[in-house]
Amino acid sequence: MLTESETIVRIGLCALLGGAIGFERELSEHHAGFRTHVLVALGAGLFTLAGVHAMEAYADQGARVDPTRIAAQVVTGIGFLGAGTILRQGATVRGLTTAASLWVTAAIGTAVGLGFLSGGIATTIAALIALVVLRWIESHVFRRADGDEGDPDRL
Repeated sequence: MLTESETIVRIGLCALLGGAIGFERELSEHHAGFRTHVLVALGAGLFTLAGVHAMEAYADQGARVDPTRIAAQVVTGIGFLGAGTILRQGATVRGLTTAASLWVTAAIGTAVGLGFLSGGIATTIAALIALVVLRWIESHVFRRADGDEGDPDRL
């Protein structure tokens, strides 16, 4: 049975991990930054926790509640939010990395909500490495054909 203190810890961890990714996005001056990523992680975590709670609360009554069905709907919902961050300007598409960071933040919130804390933490670390280290590699190793040597994802 999920205790209230465990629920609070999971929600707090969702906010912390989502905030870490959002902090990087904020420092990089992207529109979907700190608050947005915190809210995505919190929402995904709470939806997942609500599914876990419903499963536990109604199990003795014979109800079949699957918390992963709720998690699957989080994926669909976050797709709409991510799509809103992608912009096309002429031949250039911007916002793909931000959309992906929102998507992975929702996955982190879902994992933490289900109790897979180590997976959520490890994925946050991997995402931050991808956002920081790979941006540096892109800007210093790869040269863009259009002459843009900076981050192509400025949304």
